[in-house]
Amino acid sequence: MDFKPSRLLANRHLQTLYPALFHRNIKLPFEIETFTLSDGDFVDCYWLGRDASKPIVIVFHGLGGSYRSGYIGRTMQTLSHNGFSTVLMHFRGCSGRINIHPRAYHSGDTGDALEWIEEVFRRYKGARVHLIGFSLGANMLLKLLGTHKLPIASAIAISPPLDLVLCADRINSGFSRFYQSIMIQNLNRFVLQKFQHHDYEKLIGLKKHEVTQIKTFWEFDERYTAPIHGFDNAKHYYEDSSALYYLPSITTPTLLIMAQDDPVTCIDFVPPNLSSSIKVEFPTQGGHVGFVGGGALGVYWLSKRIAEYLLNK
Repeated sequence: MDFKPSRLLANRHLQTLYPALFHRNIKLPFEIETFTLSDGDFVDCYWLGRDASKPIVIVFHGLGGSYRSGYIGRTMQTLSHNGFSTVLMHFRGCSGRINIHPRAYHSGDTGDALEWIEEVFRRYKGARVHLIGFSLGANMLLKLLGTHKLPIASAIAISPPLDLVLCADRINSGFSRFYQSIMIQNLNRFVLQKFQHHDYEKLIGLKKHEVTQIKTFWEFDERYTAPIHGFDNAKHYYEDSSALYYLPSITTPTLLIMAQDDPVTCIDFVPPNLSSSIKVEFPTQGGHVGFVGGGALGVYWLSKRIAEYLLNK
């Protein structure tokens, strides 16, 4: 099922922006569950079509994503129509409710996902469980698969930032800085909200007025992500969390989808020492979590490809 871009969206930025900005708001009948983590914090998990007799797909969103994200709604709706029970695990603070602890989530934070996956297995013994991750969630998922041997039927990683150092540099150059600006503004707002509950100047030396001065991922991760999550600095965080280093250890059947023209992540090379369990699809076009194909109006190829792969697993 090869990807061919819509003739009106044959550009990396149109592929990236069109599905993000012009998606139809899909209202799905979610069943919302608040899952308490071992450290006393929580994540909100949104079920669609919960049914113990069906295979279960656990979904992990990208940076700042949620149940409102177009790619999440399209994927969960398509999988539901194809006989899957799906559940989106929001990362801490992403469902619309601020999480309890000063820390939040990051690209290599596998702990919460592992707890939720183990809980799903505990409840639904014998169920076939699949995992899907998008962007940041895809990087986290690949690291998880490379560090833990879990009885997962299959996994799909879409547009992961495999090398966080390269990606932080890439998104700070050219037109890609447009995406960085939007994401950093959203992250800054998130941190400012958390200032209402935590003294970050005391915790990590970050003053409230300094937050809005942060303009790049290197700055944000140096000032907030790294120190609040126990890393020495941004480089330490990037090197520890980049999925690139965990790919050789993956034994779960995994589909890796990345567009060669992705303006957000970096796919200048085929990752070395890929596990034989990983199938790669690197279309020349598709943007970042885009993949809008078909005619002039566009067809969302990605959700169809996801369903096709899982139905054969």
